[in-house]
Amino acid sequence: MDKVRRLSHIFAKDGKTIIVALDGFGFSKSTDGVDYTVKNLKGLIDHGLDAALVTYGQAKMFEKELADVTTILRVDGSVNVFDSSVPETTQFFGIQDALKLGAEGVVCMTFPGDPEREEFSHKMLSKLAQTAENWNVPVLAETLPYSYPVTTPESNDPISISTAARLGVEYGADVVKTRMTGDIEIDKKIVANAKRPVVALGGPKTDNETYFKFVKNLMDAGVKGVACGRNITKDSNPVGKVAALNALIHQNSSVEEALKIYNSVK
Repeated sequence: MDKVRRLSHIFAKDGKTIIVALDGFGFSKSTDGVDYTVKNLKGLIDHGLDAALVTYGQAKMFEKELADVTTILRVDGSVNVFDSSVPETTQFFGIQDALKLGAEGVVCMTFPGDPEREEFSHKMLSKLAQTAENWNVPVLAETLPYSYPVTTPESNDPISISTAARLGVEYGADVVKTRMTGDIEIDKKIVANAKRPVVALGGPKTDNETYFKFVKNLMDAGVKGVACGRNITKDSNPVGKVAALNALIHQNSSVEEALKIYNSVK
């Protein structure tokens, strides 16, 4: 299978995507709602979910539940899962593991600006991309300036985000997953600099109206979708959340329409 075809499974015909991030077990002990979401994926798929980020273990344990959704394998993980700052990561899996599991792509994190991890993470990405090219497997780079969480103004600075996104592409990424600001004009510059499809990292955990405004602004800035973890898995109505995101991302609906959909779909 060629890379274009695999990307067409991650992105819908409109070139946009809704991805649920189920890979928290590799980075955190705060995973409430993840297994529930996996076991109830059918409802999310029926209401517009395009793909899922999964760990190796999930792909093995939940083969039946994941059968009807495009999966992207997380190949890296934390070396200290009890430290929520994710102080260090390493690569555990590779392209052939993804192919054996039937995944359509792989994802790893990079940390531009981190004096301890930048070199390692970029070398990991570049080697992954080189191997992926041999097998026509898309590579998503989760480019996080300085650190996993936002801890300083620099780690959430638009110039840092834009630079990190472009570095991910320079080292071989086909898709960039990164922080976005929600400011249309600023995010347009990040998208333009990346030169590859940009998918927004989940976004703020806030009330639905504020979150849907954030997503609407992303779409207006040219972002190609969202990869949500807790904004879906910890939502009291995950099916409604995906249905609302589907309206915003794939149907160009208004925030008001998305709120109505969220409240009507259970």
